[in-house]
Amino acid sequence: MTHLAFREDAYRTSIEATVLAINERGGILLDHTVFYPTSGGQPGDTGKFTWAGGSITIANTVYDETKNAVHVPTAPDGLPPIGTMLVAEIDWPNRYRNMRCHTLMHLLCATVPFPVTGSSITENGGRIDFDIPEGDVPKKDELAANINALITANHAITTRWISDDELMANQHLIRTMSVKPPLGTGRIRLVSIADDRVDLQPCGGTHVRSTAEIGPIVVSKIESKGKINRRIRLAFA
Repeated sequence: MTHLAFREDAYRTSIEATVLAINERGGILLDHTVFYPTSGGQPGDTGKFTWAGGSITIANTVYDETKNAVHVPTAPDGLPPIGTMLVAEIDWPNRYRNMRCHTLMHLLCATVPFPVTGSSITENGGRIDFDIPEGDVPKKDELAANINALITANHAITTRWISDDELMANQHLIRTMSVKPPLGTGRIRLVSIADDRVDLQPCGGTHVRSTAEIGPIVVSKIESKGKINRRIRLAFA
Protein backbone atom coordinates (compact mmCIF):
# COMPACT_ATOMS: atom_id res chain seq x y z
CA MET A 1 0.00 0.00 0.00
CA THR A 2 1.12 3.56 -0.74
CA HIS A 3 2.03 5.54 2.37
CA LEU A 4 -0.27 8.58 2.32
CA ALA A 5 1.93 11.26 3.87
CA PHE A 6 -0.72 13.99 3.50
CA ARG A 7 -2.67 12.35 6.34
CA GLU A 8 0.17 13.23 8.72
CA ASP A 9 0.99 16.67 7.31
CA ALA A 10 -1.33 18.35 4.80
CA TYR A 11 1.18 21.21 4.41
CA ARG A 12 3.95 19.00 3.08
CA THR A 13 4.44 19.84 -0.60
CA SER A 14 6.93 17.21 -1.78
CA ILE A 15 8.34 13.79 -0.95
CA GLU A 16 11.04 11.44 -2.20
CA ALA A 17 9.49 8.22 -3.48
CA THR A 18 10.08 5.10 -5.54
CA VAL A 19 7.93 3.98 -8.47
CA LEU A 20 6.26 0.70 -7.52
CA ALA A 21 4.18 0.07 -10.63
CA ILE A 22 2.60 1.47 -13.78
CA ASN A 23 -0.98 0.24 -14.16
CA GLU A 24 -2.69 -0.79 -17.38
CA ARG A 25 -3.99 2.76 -17.92
CA GLY A 26 -0.59 4.41 -17.46
CA GLY A 27 -1.20 5.50 -13.86
CA ILE A 28 1.86 5.67 -11.62
CA LEU A 29 1.96 4.06 -8.15
CA LEU A 30 4.55 5.16 -5.59
CA ASP A 31 5.64 3.81 -2.22
CA HIS A 32 5.04 7.27 -0.65
CA THR A 33 2.97 10.23 -1.80
CA VAL A 34 1.83 13.68 -0.74
CA PHE A 35 -0.78 13.72 -3.55
CA TYR A 36 -4.39 13.53 -2.31
CA PRO A 37 -6.56 11.18 -4.44
CA THR A 38 -10.07 12.32 -5.43
CA SER A 39 -12.55 11.34 -2.72
CA GLY A 40 -15.14 12.76 -0.35
CA GLY A 41 -15.96 15.64 -2.68
CA GLN A 42 -12.34 16.86 -2.69
CA PRO A 43 -10.53 16.91 -6.06
CA GLY A 44 -7.33 14.96 -6.51
CA ASP A 45 -4.00 16.77 -6.46
CA THR A 46 -2.04 17.86 -9.50
CA GLY A 47 1.70 18.52 -9.69
CA LYS A 48 4.89 17.05 -11.11
CA PHE A 49 7.43 14.25 -10.74
CA THR A 50 11.13 14.85 -11.35
CA TRP A 51 13.99 12.35 -11.44
CA ALA A 52 17.48 12.06 -12.85
CA GLY A 53 17.03 12.63 -16.57
CA GLY A 54 13.28 13.16 -16.62
CA SER A 55 10.11 14.84 -15.41
CA ILE A 56 6.37 14.50 -15.93
CA THR A 57 3.26 16.51 -15.10
CA ILE A 58 0.52 14.89 -13.02
CA ALA A 59 -3.00 15.89 -14.11
CA ASN A 60 -4.96 14.10 -11.37
CA THR A 61 -4.71 11.59 -8.53
CA VAL A 62 -7.28 8.87 -7.87
CA TYR A 63 -7.72 5.71 -5.80
CA ASP A 64 -7.66 2.33 -7.52
CA GLU A 65 -9.80 -0.65 -6.55
CA THR A 66 -7.41 -1.56 -3.71
CA LYS A 67 -7.30 2.00 -2.34
CA ASN A 68 -3.79 2.72 -3.58
CA ALA A 69 -3.08 6.23 -4.85
CA VAL A 70 -2.71 6.35 -8.64
CA HIS A 71 -1.04 9.41 -10.17
CA VAL A 72 -2.45 10.16 -13.62
CA PRO A 73 0.06 11.81 -16.01
CA THR A 74 -0.95 14.38 -18.61
CA ALA A 75 0.60 12.24 -21.37
CA PRO A 76 1.28 8.49 -21.73
CA ASP A 77 4.87 8.98 -22.89
CA GLY A 78 8.05 9.48 -20.89
CA LEU A 79 6.89 7.66 -17.76
CA PRO A 80 9.50 6.86 -15.10
CA PRO A 81 10.55 3.18 -15.11
CA ILE A 82 9.57 0.95 -12.21
CA GLY A 83 12.14 1.33 -9.44
CA THR A 84 12.93 4.95 -10.30
CA MET A 85 13.58 7.23 -7.31
CA LEU A 86 11.93 10.59 -7.82
CA VAL A 87 10.60 13.71 -6.13
CA ALA A 88 6.80 14.07 -6.17
CA GLU A 89 5.70 17.70 -5.74
CA ILE A 90 2.11 18.92 -5.58
CA ASP A 91 0.71 22.13 -7.05
CA TRP A 92 0.60 23.90 -3.67
CA PRO A 93 -1.71 26.85 -4.55
CA ASN A 94 -4.26 24.35 -5.88
CA ARG A 95 -3.93 22.11 -2.79
CA TYR A 96 -4.13 25.01 -0.34
CA ARG A 97 -7.30 26.32 -1.97
CA ASN A 98 -8.80 22.83 -1.70
CA MET A 99 -7.79 22.67 1.97
CA ARG A 100 -9.54 25.97 2.67
CA CYS A 101 -12.61 24.84 0.71
CA HIS A 102 -12.76 21.46 2.45
CA THR A 103 -12.47 22.99 5.92
CA LEU A 104 -15.17 25.49 5.00
CA MET A 105 -17.50 22.60 4.17
CA HIS A 106 -16.96 21.26 7.69
CA LEU A 107 -18.11 24.61 9.10
CA LEU A 108 -21.18 24.58 6.86
CA CYS A 109 -21.96 21.04 7.97
CA ALA A 110 -21.55 22.04 11.63
CA THR A 111 -23.77 25.10 11.22
CA VAL A 112 -26.64 23.33 9.43
CA PRO A 113 -27.64 20.39 11.70
CA PHE A 114 -29.42 18.25 9.09
CA PRO A 115 -28.49 15.06 7.19
CA VAL A 116 -26.01 15.52 4.34
CA THR A 117 -26.89 13.91 1.00
CA GLY A 118 -24.00 15.16 -1.17
CA SER A 119 -21.16 17.65 -1.44
CA SER A 120 -18.40 18.95 -3.68
CA ILE A 121 -15.58 21.48 -3.66
CA THR A 122 -15.23 24.14 -6.35
CA GLU A 123 -12.44 26.57 -7.22
CA ASN A 124 -14.10 29.29 -5.14
CA GLY A 125 -15.78 27.43 -2.30
CA GLY A 126 -18.17 24.51 -2.50
CA ARG A 127 -21.64 23.18 -1.80
CA ILE A 128 -23.42 20.69 0.42
CA ASP A 129 -26.86 19.15 -0.12
CA PHE A 130 -28.98 18.75 3.03
CA ASP A 131 -32.36 17.24 3.79
CA ILE A 132 -33.99 20.26 5.46
CA PRO A 133 -37.72 20.56 6.24
CA GLU A 134 -39.34 23.59 4.58
CA GLY A 135 -39.71 25.62 7.78
CA ASP A 136 -36.08 25.13 8.81
CA VAL A 137 -34.24 26.42 5.71
CA PRO A 138 -31.67 28.98 6.95
CA LYS A 139 -31.56 32.59 5.75
CA LYS A 140 -28.50 33.39 3.65
CA ASP A 141 -27.32 36.41 5.63
CA GLU A 142 -27.73 34.72 9.02
CA LEU A 143 -25.94 31.59 7.85
CA ALA A 144 -23.06 33.61 6.41
CA ALA A 145 -22.73 35.58 9.66
CA ASN A 146 -22.62 32.40 11.74
CA ILE A 147 -19.97 30.78 9.55
CA ASN A 148 -17.85 33.94 9.35
CA ALA A 149 -17.95 34.16 13.14
CA LEU A 150 -16.50 30.64 13.35
CA ILE A 151 -13.83 31.60 10.82
CA THR A 152 -12.71 34.75 12.62
CA ALA A 153 -12.69 32.91 15.96
CA ASN A 154 -9.49 31.20 14.73
CA HIS A 155 -10.48 27.75 15.98
CA ALA A 156 -7.81 25.04 15.81
CA ILE A 157 -8.35 22.00 13.57
CA THR A 158 -6.85 18.70 14.74
CA THR A 159 -7.13 15.00 13.93
CA ARG A 160 -7.18 11.78 15.90
CA TRP A 161 -7.93 8.11 15.24
CA ILE A 162 -10.58 5.76 16.61
CA SER A 163 -11.28 2.10 15.94
CA ASP A 164 -13.98 0.76 13.62
CA ASP A 165 -15.87 -0.48 16.67
CA GLU A 166 -15.76 2.96 18.31
CA LEU A 167 -17.22 4.53 15.19
CA MET A 168 -20.02 1.97 14.97
CA ALA A 169 -20.83 2.73 18.60
CA ASN A 170 -20.98 6.47 17.79
CA GLN A 171 -22.77 6.59 14.45
CA HIS A 172 -24.05 10.11 15.19
CA LEU A 173 -20.59 11.24 14.05
CA ILE A 174 -21.41 10.18 10.48
CA ARG A 175 -23.14 13.11 8.77
CA THR A 176 -23.19 11.97 5.14
CA MET A 177 -26.12 9.68 4.29
CA SER A 178 -24.87 8.49 0.89
CA VAL A 179 -21.18 7.86 1.69
CA LYS A 180 -20.01 6.00 4.78
CA PRO A 181 -16.43 6.07 6.12
CA PRO A 182 -14.44 3.06 4.90
CA LEU A 183 -14.34 0.28 7.49
CA GLY A 184 -12.05 -2.72 7.64
CA THR A 185 -8.64 -1.08 8.17
CA GLY A 186 -9.08 -1.13 11.93
CA ARG A 187 -9.08 2.63 12.46
CA ILE A 188 -10.94 5.74 11.34
CA ARG A 189 -9.58 9.30 11.23
CA LEU A 190 -11.64 12.00 12.97
CA VAL A 191 -11.33 15.72 12.25
CA SER A 192 -12.04 18.01 15.18
CA ILE A 193 -12.65 21.76 15.19
CA ALA A 194 -12.18 23.65 18.47
CA ASP A 195 -11.59 20.47 20.51
CA ASP A 196 -14.89 18.99 19.27
CA ARG A 197 -16.93 22.04 20.33
CA VAL A 198 -17.63 23.16 16.76
CA ASP A 199 -17.41 19.91 14.80
CA LEU A 200 -16.25 16.31 15.01
CA GLN A 201 -16.68 13.82 12.18
CA PRO A 202 -14.84 11.12 10.20
CA CYS A 203 -12.89 12.55 7.26
CA GLY A 204 -9.85 11.53 5.22
CA GLY A 205 -9.39 14.89 3.46
CA THR A 206 -6.89 17.69 3.89
CA HIS A 207 -7.65 20.70 6.08
CA VAL A 208 -6.05 23.95 7.23
CA ARG A 209 -4.73 24.24 10.78
CA SER A 210 -7.05 27.06 11.80
CA THR A 211 -10.45 28.32 10.68
CA ALA A 212 -8.96 31.80 10.21
CA GLU A 213 -7.01 30.51 7.20
CA ILE A 214 -10.29 30.03 5.32
CA GLY A 215 -10.94 33.78 5.02
CA PRO A 216 -14.32 35.55 4.76
CA ILE A 217 -17.12 33.83 2.83
CA VAL A 218 -20.59 34.49 1.45
CA VAL A 219 -23.59 32.21 1.03
CA SER A 220 -23.98 32.55 -2.72
CA LYS A 221 -27.15 30.47 -3.17
CA ILE A 222 -29.64 28.19 -1.44
CA GLU A 223 -31.45 26.02 -4.00
CA SER A 224 -34.32 23.56 -3.78
CA LYS A 225 -33.34 20.16 -5.21
CA GLY A 226 -36.35 18.14 -4.12
CA LYS A 227 -39.14 17.96 -1.58
CA ILE A 228 -36.83 18.58 1.37
CA ASN A 229 -33.40 18.61 -0.31
CA ARG A 230 -31.61 21.96 -0.25
CA ARG A 231 -28.28 22.78 -1.90
CA ILE A 232 -26.28 25.45 -0.07
CA ARG A 233 -23.43 27.05 -1.98
CA LEU A 234 -20.61 29.00 -0.30
CA ALA A 235 -17.95 31.14 -1.96
CA PHE A 236 -14.92 33.07 -0.81
CA ALA A 237 -15.73 36.75 -0.42
